[in-house]
Amino acid sequence: MHIDPSTPVVVGVGQIVNRPHTEGDGSLADRPEPLGLMLDAVIAAVEDCDGVARGGVAPAGRRLLGRVGSLRVANPLSWHYVDPGALLAEELGIEPEEVLVTSTGGNNPQSLVNATALAIGRGELEVAVIVGADCFYTQTAAQRHPDRPLLAWTVQPLDTEPPSLFGSDRMGTTKSEEERGLDLPIHVFPLFENALRSESGRTLVEHQAHIGALWSRFSEVAADNPYAWIRHAMTADELTAPSEFNRMIAYPYTKLLTANMQVDQGAAAIVCSVGAAEAAGVPRDRWVFPLAGADAEDHWFLSHRADFHSSPAIRLAGASTFALAGTTADDVAHVDLYSCFPSAVEIAADELGLPTDDPGRPLTVTGGMTFAGGPGNNYGTHSLATMVAKLREDPGTIGLTTGLGWYVSKHSIGLYGTEPPAGRPVDPDLLPAGTVVESAAGFSWADPQLAIGSLPQCSPDADAQGEVTVETYSVSFDRSGSPDRAVVACRTPEGRRAWAHVTDADQLAVLVTEEGCGRLGTLRADGEVDLR
Repeated sequence: MHIDPSTPVVVGVGQIVNRPHTEGDGSLADRPEPLGLMLDAVIAAVEDCDGVARGGVAPAGRRLLGRVGSLRVANPLSWHYVDPGALLAEELGIEPEEVLVTSTGGNNPQSLVNATALAIGRGELEVAVIVGADCFYTQTAAQRHPDRPLLAWTVQPLDTEPPSLFGSDRMGTTKSEEERGLDLPIHVFPLFENALRSESGRTLVEHQAHIGALWSRFSEVAADNPYAWIRHAMTADELTAPSEFNRMIAYPYTKLLTANMQVDQGAAAIVCSVGAAEAAGVPRDRWVFPLAGADAEDHWFLSHRADFHSSPAIRLAGASTFALAGTTADDVAHVDLYSCFPSAVEIAADELGLPTDDPGRPLTVTGGMTFAGGPGNNYGTHSLATMVAKLREDPGTIGLTTGLGWYVSKHSIGLYGTEPPAGRPVDPDLLPAGTVVESAAGFSWADPQLAIGSLPQCSPDADAQGEVTVETYSVSFDRSGSPDRAVVACRTPEGRRAWAHVTDADQLAVLVTEEGCGRLGTLRADGEVDLR
């Protein structure tokens, strides 16, 4: 079978996990920094090109490493490097023509794959490395250690030239939204979760059991993933019941229902042209092809979203990706949905037409960001690496991965398979109106932003007072386990959105024991809402 030599293909993947128990009696100061984990992940990806064990001879992978034209780094969040790519290139002994570093966002690794596949397909690039790592476990452990050990991690001179930026660095919230308490993911994603519960018609108890069962299935997958941070299955009750080791963070989320960033993990992927893979001698059974992808953004700010239980961007990006690949959700055998919180998975699954309780097709191949680990911006590279291994084990099938940035704001989707993309013409009627499509050497990418931008959005009312209806809410807890503050999304009688807060202990207790969505209230000038 002849394959266009410009066709993009993933030929090597590597993952590194440095768990606490691997340090033995060693000092925290001796544990690798993010740069070290990135280096190890790239070397693992090099060896994976040849299918050899760690430390084995990998002539094909080494040939590709010497031809890397672009080094693309998911920016670490646990340590600031001015140019991590330049440091990594020096450690690897390579001189890529281009070094990119991403902006903040879990969508970026998959978005990098989409952009890399197009560049390779166009003949602009032959070999690229996508890599990232974070060491939040070590950083946090050092901060909490009574001796405060010094982490002698690499510091570049202040006059170091910054690399090119990949992705949008736009902030995720407005100043007024931040002032109301929408300042961190843990204060925002419960808005989506409580809205999903209300939309589903479940009671508080029923919905807690629903998300507990979903996350329990994720933990079962992680238990079989050698690169997962937490490798034991948990029951729904263990995940949802508050305890000394699983405190409430923000209703309805306990600690074990949130992304686990306290990990030391790295991952890398080598993407190249078929011509480069053949010239290097990469065995054919190592090849996994990007088939199609899409990138899209929902109405950017939370104040403008039409609701908090859907994502038009995921829906239209997914529909575009399936259309470009000539397939459907039913044809996908392996799935990994971005999993910072249960609400992110539930929304994506609903928009993509994937059941959340299919025992034969879990919504994760890694185990998700609570159990497999949530290493900052780089989870998507671990998702890709695990998906590549899964597809090699199950040739002829299709895998789907998604990425998400900010607050269900930025989205990236990719389809993969062990057979090259067919590159068939796409019926424009199958794509959202105005969708931009770019194709190169069989790989196709879609941008349905025009269609998303034309959809209804809400108008905010920053000065609203008087009667309002609660749309959804997020209740944060203090370390003693008591609710201490709620951020409330309200609708005015005119249908505009206003942000409020609740600090009264009795009203906070109501919001975590009774349905708050749809409740009436009076919004005061100070931003407090009195619920009825």
